[in-house]
Amino acid sequence: MIISKFKEIRHLSHHLSRRRFADSAAAAVRHDTTIWTPTPLIKVSPSAESLFFITVDVSKSPDLAASYTKPGQYLLVRPRDRCVGPTVLAISSPPSIASSRGVFEFLVRSIAGSTAELLCQLQKGDVVELSSAIGNGFDVDRISPPDKYQTVLIFATGSGISPIRSLIETGFGADKRADVRLYYGARNLNRMAYQERFEDWQSSGVNIVPVLSRPDDSWTGERGYVQLLLEGKES
Repeated sequence: MIISKFKEIRHLSHHLSRRRFADSAAAAVRHDTTIWTPTPLIKVSPSAESLFFITVDVSKSPDLAASYTKPGQYLLVRPRDRCVGPTVLAISSPPSIASSRGVFEFLVRSIAGSTAELLCQLQKGDVVELSSAIGNGFDVDRISPPDKYQTVLIFATGSGISPIRSLIETGFGADKRADVRLYYGARNLNRMAYQERFEDWQSSGVNIVPVLSRPDDSWTGERGYVQLLLEGKES
């Protein structure tokens, strides 16, 4: 979720929620006629507690790679030769990585009994099937030009950080703004992905604010839930 200008928080929050619901519903209707592209896995590795990095090779599927044009897009994924339905995953790597290296990267939360859990149990060389990228992605034009929208607040929790990584690493003029903050919520640091990228994100102009709901006693940062911080920004 991306917010600019405090007075617009409620409007954008509701707009994004409606868009996600509509997009997910549309994807569910479409999936029976989806064109599936088989793609091999390059890497499956733990990222944080219950979270996994998954890298898929799309170098031999140029149309699939080219369908990903904007951060915030997602696609349908299913294991090959498994009688399970697809899951919806946001692409975490920037579109430039698809064109330059021929890969899609994902951050996947393993949930017991789900398709996502099966994906996290796969290994390098296993094949998954992908749809083309879906959705319009983040509408960065709504916070452009940077000199007009100097304050941008970004909120994410858990695996919801996945498309935010793509946004930050694609760039939206953060270094040209006075105040860009990412409030990133997790239960504790063991459940927080991408910590190894925080320094680079900070260097690009994004101030990282971890928010822990169940930290240990040594934690001195923000505590609680990201949604409560959002409500505080509205008041």
